[in-house]
Amino acid sequence: MAFAETFTPRTPEGRDGLTALLAHPERAVVALDFDGTLAPIVPDPEQARAHPGAAAALARLAPHLAAAVILTGRPAAVAVRYGGFAEVPGLEHLVVLGHYGAERWDARSGEAHTPAAPEGVTAVRAELPGFLESVGRWPGLWIEDKGGHAVAVHTRRTDDPDAAFEALRAPLGELAARHGLVVEPGRYVLELRPPGVDKGVALTGFLREAGAGSVLYAGDDLGDLAAYAAVEDLRAKGLPGLLVASAGAEETPQEVLARADLTVAGPAGVVRLLDHLADRLA
Repeated sequence: MAFAETFTPRTPEGRDGLTALLAHPERAVVALDFDGTLAPIVPDPEQARAHPGAAAALARLAPHLAAAVILTGRPAAVAVRYGGFAEVPGLEHLVVLGHYGAERWDARSGEAHTPAAPEGVTAVRAELPGFLESVGRWPGLWIEDKGGHAVAVHTRRTDDPDAAFEALRAPLGELAARHGLVVEPGRYVLELRPPGVDKGVALTGFLREAGAGSVLYAGDDLGDLAAYAAVEDLRAKGLPGLLVASAGAEETPQEVLARADLTVAGPAGVVRLLDHLADRLA
């Protein structure tokens, strides 16, 4: 998929968001998803690494901003390690919100605040292998333990990822409900996690803390729609915002593309956008 990277938003709301960011960067927050946005999607999530230029581009831009934040479903420390964000000049005030905001890492201290794992997640993690055997064999299914705060079932490695995804969606929803959890779908992944924990809640809280005058949010998957909705709600209340979609090698959900003000070509395009903004503000 190719894009003419003029970095001009297609919507009036997006153009207003970009104008506000460039006019008053000291009041702007740039918030970024990790997988699929800063890091290319790979078959094994443990092998994901940020685009080689991501940390440098963000370090060029961040000193001009009120704040830069990475918002991910991964444990915060894992995103920091896979992104190469620790001890990078220019990223002294970077914040990483892991587990959809349930966990926080601050570059200033280099420490992550990690709450106790929810009981429901602990129970599901123990039950899940046997449960998956009981609902049908799908060779290639992979269970990812997200640091005790969520559990994800990946269908990407199966012979028919779409069929496995659809077949497991309802049963996993029932399992999650029995333990007080919800299922969050993504591209070939079904994540079981506590309700009320999502990127929209985390982003709204962080923007309030930062006293943001504008926001840019970039994401690529269904889990980012909660953050999109939060930005749309804030725009309706007068806070300018720009929504960016990272469209990579895999098909980006239409819901993400339809609601974005600006679409770029995957993590490489996100890095070019960050560099473009840094050039404009230099």
